[in-house]
Order: sequence, then structure tokens, then C-alpha cells
Amino acid sequence: MAPSSSLYSSGRLLPSRMASTPRLIGRWLRPSCSLAMNGCAAGAGDRGAVSLQETRVLPAASAPLEAVGQLRAAVAALNADPPASSSGIIRIEVPIPQRGDAIEWLHAQRQSSLPRCFFSARAPLPDTPALAAADSSNNGIGFHKEQWEQPVSVAGVGSAVFFRGTDPFSLRDWRAIKRFLSRDCPLIRAYGAIRFDATSDASVEWEDYGAFYFVVPQVEFNELEESSVLATTIAWDDSLSWTWRSAVEELQSTLHKISPSSAKVNRSTLQTAIINLNHVPTKASWDLAVTKALQMIKGRQTELVKVVLARCSRYITDTRIDPLELLACLKVEGQNAYQFCIQPPDAPAFVGNSSNYFTGST
Repeated sequence: MAPSSSLYSSGRLLPSRMASTPRLIGRWLRPSCSLAMNGCAAGAGDRGAVSLQETRVLPAASAPLEAVGQLRAAVAALNADPPASSSGIIRIEVPIPQRGDAIEWLHAQRQSSLPRCFFSARAPLPDTPALAAADSSNNGIGFHKEQWEQPVSVAGVGSAVFFRGTDPFSLRDWRAIKRFLSRDCPLIRAYGAIRFDATSDASVEWEDYGAFYFVVPQVEFNELEESSVLATTIAWDDSLSWTWRSAVEELQSTLHKISPSSAKVNRSTLQTAIINLNHVPTKASWDLAVTKALQMIKGRQTELVKVVLARCSRYITDTRIDPLELLACLKVEGQNAYQFCIQPPDAPAFVGNSSNYFTGST
């Protein structure tokens, strides 16, 4: 899988639940769970942009607890006077003057049935949109539009809209995602990954990802340089059988599950032991592949377009590894790298630590 919206990398796949024995590698339990609407449903890529795209910024909150309350009230008020549009996407933001930790916020959201994701920033890019920040004066409740900060990392739970398909990612799928994204609302983003080779058979642990998987989270925690932003997003499209009523009911359910507090995460060495380790291909075979690739590069063979030489290392440990603990440790060790975690509901987590940072624009 190649994670995106802004990177390409290899990563590690971790089960979301503890197996009955350390050696059990089989199908993960998949309880029934609503994933909101699939924006890549048949014919979606042939439609134009959704009718309404909007970002609303509320007054700054003094603490995350107040921010959650403001979002709940804002969604309730919005539902009392719903938009007339048959399709749309709305993001509502609440600045918080204190800087919070996105991984610790995500760790506090323990609803295993909700999809979750995390993407960190390595360094600000020239075209990276900044977020409105809370003013620390006036007891932390002031707000000035002139104040902007670059995001440090973003964590999200829930699914306002997701995009998943079993066929290789195509231009039509890209158009289906683009329907919900706009330059006028640059912080409404779809986070996810695309398989390197969607035509090959996928192993069981990748079944929930399909050929590609992207999600616009229902609730996001944005960690900024000196403050934070808590945001929620609601998306609906009558033509995809996901009405405003369905969307707002699902969002309100998620918001009532959100914990305003953070939970400390172990950032030191993981407390686990490796009981089995297997490399595919073996080091000898991989060395031969590297040598052959170098010969092809030096020979300037015209059919060579891109070379990716990767190895799969399968670790079996004596205890369950918490994906967020692994993520936190990688973040400490990889100061100049880009960390990510993608996890569909009740599926294995895809965790990575990449030094590569590929970007694109729409």
C-alpha cells in the first residue's frame, strides 16, 4: 500500500485485536459497523462536485472539553435548520489555545468500531494551508483571523465519507474523491492509501483496504505549533443514498463518543518480545535483486520506469502491539521522518515511518 494524500512509503500492518495465541494469523473479527457512505459508489465519478462545500470557524474554546461541547451544539443548531442542498460537505472548527498531542488524543478515543487515522508533518511545505489559531490573550478565548499556524500532525476518527474499491484506482475514482474536496476548503482532506499492485491477490490482512481506501474523518484533532484545533465534518449525498438525516445522526452518535481528554502513550521501547521473524524475500535473494536492478539502471534500459526494492518482514510477538504505541515510538525515533497510521473499522492498522514525502495537488 502507498499511503497518501502526501506520501509514498512502506509500512507495518498490525492486528487491531489480540489473537487467541501469539501464532494465530487469520481473519480478524469484523463486527457490523456503519462506514457512512462510499463516495466511490457506481457512477459517483461521473457526477460534478457536491452542491455545498463550506468551512465554519467557531469562537475559540478554553479547553478541549469546551470545544467538544461547542461542536455538539453547532451540529444540533445546524440540524435544526438543515441545508436545502441535496449533497454537500461542511467542516466546523474550534480553535484551542493550548497545544495538545494528536497521538494522545487519538489514544483516548477507544471506540474500536470507528475508523481512525494519523498523519504527521515533517516540515512545512510552501503550499501547506495553515489553520486559524486561538489567541492566548484574554484568558485564551480571543480569536484573530490574522493568526495562523502550520499543522504539526492530524488525528481523525469516524468517517464522514470514505472511498474504497476493489478494482485498481482509476481516474473515475479520483474524480469521485475530488467531488468532496475544494480549494476553498483546503483542510477538508481524504487520508488513505493505494495498493502498489491492485491486480495481484491481496493477503487476508489487507481485505478491509480493498485496492484503495481513503477517508474524510468525522472528527479531527489538529496539533499546531502552539495551539490546537478540534474539527468535525459532515457529508451527505442523496444520489448515494446517504441523506442529510443519515449523516447528521451518524455524526451526533460519534460526537457523543468523543473523549475530550488525552491518554498518555508509551513512547519508550515496546514491552514485547519477538518469538519468530521471517523475511520475504530472504536477504540473499534481495541482494541479488538489488544487484540486477543496479545493472539495469547502469545499462540505461529504456523499459525501466521505476524501481522499488522492498522486503516483507513478518514478526510474531508474545504480546499484542498497540498500533498507537508503535506510532509514538516511531515519532520519537524518526524526528526527520513522516509517520502515519490508517485503520478501517475493526481492521488491522497500517503504520509507517517514511523518510519519503511525495506531494501532489488537485
